[in-house]
Amino acid sequence: MTHEGDGEERQAPDETMQLKLPAGFRPDETMQLRLSDLEIPEAPEIPEGETKPVRHRGRKAHRASLRSRLSRLAAVLRTRFAPVAARLAPVVIFLTPYVRKLRPQYPRPGRAGWRRWMPSWRQWAGGVLASIGLSGLFLVVSYAATDIPSNLNSYATQQDNVYFWSDGTPMARTGWVQRQAMPLKDIPTDVRWAVLAAENESFYSDPGISMKGIARALYRTVGEGDTEGGSTITQQYVKNVYLTQNQTVSRKFTEAMISLKLDNKMSKDKILEGYLNTSWFGRGTYGLQRASQAYYGKDVSQLNASQGAFLASLLKGAGLYDPTLSKANHARAVARWSWTLDRMVKIGKLSPAERATYKTFPEPLKQSKTYDTGKQSDYLVELATQYVKKTAHISDKDFDLGGYQIYTTFDRDRETELTDAVNKARKDARKKNADTAKTAHYGASSVASDGRILAVYGGPDHRTQGYNDSNATTVPAGSAFEPFVYAAALEHGVTKTRGSPPTSVTPDTLYDGDDAVPVTTPEGPYWDRSGKKVAAHNDGEKSYGQISLRQALAQSVNTPFMQLGMDTGLTTVRKTAEAAGLLSSSFGAQVPALSLGNATPSALRMASAYGTFDAGGVHTEPYSVRRITRNGATVALERPEPNRAMGKETAREVTEALTDSFGLAHPTAAKAAGAEVAGKTGTTQDDTAAWYVGTAKSVSTAVVVYRIDLGKSLEPLPLKGVSGTPATDVPYGIWSRAMTPLG
Repeated sequence: MTHEGDGEERQAPDETMQLKLPAGFRPDETMQLRLSDLEIPEAPEIPEGETKPVRHRGRKAHRASLRSRLSRLAAVLRTRFAPVAARLAPVVIFLTPYVRKLRPQYPRPGRAGWRRWMPSWRQWAGGVLASIGLSGLFLVVSYAATDIPSNLNSYATQQDNVYFWSDGTPMARTGWVQRQAMPLKDIPTDVRWAVLAAENESFYSDPGISMKGIARALYRTVGEGDTEGGSTITQQYVKNVYLTQNQTVSRKFTEAMISLKLDNKMSKDKILEGYLNTSWFGRGTYGLQRASQAYYGKDVSQLNASQGAFLASLLKGAGLYDPTLSKANHARAVARWSWTLDRMVKIGKLSPAERATYKTFPEPLKQSKTYDTGKQSDYLVELATQYVKKTAHISDKDFDLGGYQIYTTFDRDRETELTDAVNKARKDARKKNADTAKTAHYGASSVASDGRILAVYGGPDHRTQGYNDSNATTVPAGSAFEPFVYAAALEHGVTKTRGSPPTSVTPDTLYDGDDAVPVTTPEGPYWDRSGKKVAAHNDGEKSYGQISLRQALAQSVNTPFMQLGMDTGLTTVRKTAEAAGLLSSSFGAQVPALSLGNATPSALRMASAYGTFDAGGVHTEPYSVRRITRNGATVALERPEPNRAMGKETAREVTEALTDSFGLAHPTAAKAAGAEVAGKTGTTQDDTAAWYVGTAKSVSTAVVVYRIDLGKSLEPLPLKGVSGTPATDVPYGIWSRAMTPLG
């Protein structure tokens, strides 16, 4: 550009200004702005917490079109996959003619009529191969995507709990499902192979599924709307524990996938064990163990091949093969049983000689021994269940899932004797006064001196009376409590002067046995809150004068023991009774009446506490379960430890006084017993309860009779002759009939 006056020709105003290249540049070289040649200052750092200012432009940047972006992507892909394409090119060139031939041409040239529209054999073959490939790919993907469910079907794993008598025979069962799992090692080999021969002889060699069986089942399900088996044992197990019983194509497919994966991850023995413990066998039972008990009345470990072959037939449908249901069922069961044994011979799992010994069909029981609970057994089950949950630390949820075998301490014969004795007393009471007998309650319990609960009577029927009379803390112990006062005095001595050390007492120590003798303290007479002197009374208001403590206990003289309790200390008396076995919760006000039994222990606790005297002063908490297992495995159970409650000499002195008491009241029975028997009556001043507690042959039994009208009040009512005349006749009658050899 030049200015005016420089002598050069002025440029026209409309001429475009251009950057002219020097003569040294080639005409085709273009000047470009090269970023690498420029120094671009770095962007300043933005302090934390501040935001970068936004520049608002008047116009958005131009965005490439979709077509151009796809073109660029295609170019990139061509570049990256060029080596692969180069290698595959010969294959593509080779297959191209064949693929073109597979491409359908309609109408097909050179064909006439309907053939013009039919695919060629090459097209058919290509379609079949493609279908196989796609199907294989689908199965591989499905297998990889299928997981074995982590949560088992809760119903499939739920079991019942079985309770056993002390001799090991079944007593009762609880639970919604009759199932008891058994380890495979406890199932005889012949029984296992009877099931395998009938259901899946190739179990140990197959992959977990049967393609032939699946195809047949699908055909029956889809083609004819019916269902049919054909599943392997693995598939049946998967159906039992992971899936539903719905016969649908989707369920069958899922079953097959899980079965394949399970077969790869779980041992065959574990699968077989699970199958045998979850299968339905009819009569309300699941699993071989419960089926064995239901059909043959014994554990599965005692079955032979013949019985196993019959149980295997039930897997085809218990409603069709239980021979006790109909003649047709019997015929089917016999045929299936014989066929199964023959199959065992064919596959080499039963010798022909052994097969020849099984000629007679093993007839199952007509009535299933399911040992349902009811009446007295419900009270026993309740006690055992409470004990198990507490001492084995089993939650309600886990216990309800079942599978526990609970071996109790209950003696079947003693339970029968005790129940029969109470039922006879109840029947006699109804004959004398039916209205009064309706409100009569009888609680009784027998406990061994080592703490084992042998028998209880809880009521006429647990289903109509939900609470347990043998374990109820409802009525006072009365004079049956006096042995604990006697034991406390012998063990700890008495204090008659405040601040002086205790002095010892002996069985021959004399006390005033007159009726209505005022109770005294070191400071003088004991006054109640109404301002009256407290005095004790004997039965019939009879006076005995000075009497030894042993005689007072033997003759059930009350007044000496009220004073003896004050001299010993009511706190000491209470601690002695608790150490012997009474619960602290059963004690009421700590007043002079405590020595005459204002505490309200249960019959079970009274029997346990009297057992402490017989055990030489050693007390063991009463327990009702000696052992517990779950599916054959032992469950840890806390057993009560013996504890010394009093000295051996003290316990012996109390036992001798109780022996005198029994001999004086029942001389004929004492002579006939031929063994040391100790026992004592228990009465209350308001005549609301009558007791008899006694020990024979290291077993203590306590019986209490009382009246309560539950429809009106929980307050005890006067006995009104329900317990006999004298009042303790009925309790003693129950006790003597229940105790052996006194019955």
